[in-house]
Amino acid sequence: MVEETETAVLTFVVADDHPMVRDALGQALRSVFQGLRIHAVADLAAAERAVVEHEPVDLAILDIDMPGMNGLAGLGEFRARHPTVPVAVLSALRDPGAMRRAVDLGASAFIPKSAPLEKIAGTIRAVLEGEIFLPPEASAPQSLAAGSFDLTPQQWRVLSLMREGKLNKQIAHELSIGEATVKAHVTTILRKLGVRSRTQAVIEAQRLDLDPGKPAG
Repeated sequence: MVEETETAVLTFVVADDHPMVRDALGQALRSVFQGLRIHAVADLAAAERAVVEHEPVDLAILDIDMPGMNGLAGLGEFRARHPTVPVAVLSALRDPGAMRRAVDLGASAFIPKSAPLEKIAGTIRAVLEGEIFLPPEASAPQSLAAGSFDLTPQQWRVLSLMREGKLNKQIAHELSIGEATVKAHVTTILRKLGVRSRTQAVIEAQRLDLDPGKPAG
């Protein structure tokens, strides 16, 4: 059993759409951190509200398969809106490339749900001490540059609408902004992704997503 950690009271937001996962994880974390405050939620929107309502939050633990995440794109949006909140990703996904991209997008850890609860709790403790964690299968040296996805929340929204095939005029209407502003965002998005066309940007953005046909984990 992991030894209980003597520490100041911490606040975690745990976001997973499976109640049993939230409950089991909460029990494991409370066995390690004394007086831990856990705010358990079931989707990304609720996680964002909890982060704001219970500030300061020491760690957000996010399931990238839950409602509102839109794959790893949701992680990018969360990090853009809450850059000071450390994030650990907890997922059933086993793709090494996606694991590395999660860290490239600002996560401090990618933790497989298949890991024993004791190991998950120990990894969280290491993350709070400043470590970056990736499973051994994701330790390949090749990964995307962190700066490649340094998009603002609005740019993430524009990119998401581009993926839906919407034109600048339609994006402007949906976001209630000027078409010239949309064009400026698109130009910046292409530059940050290192591509030259909207089509290439959409292809690159799709690499952030999980397989939509995969059962949620």
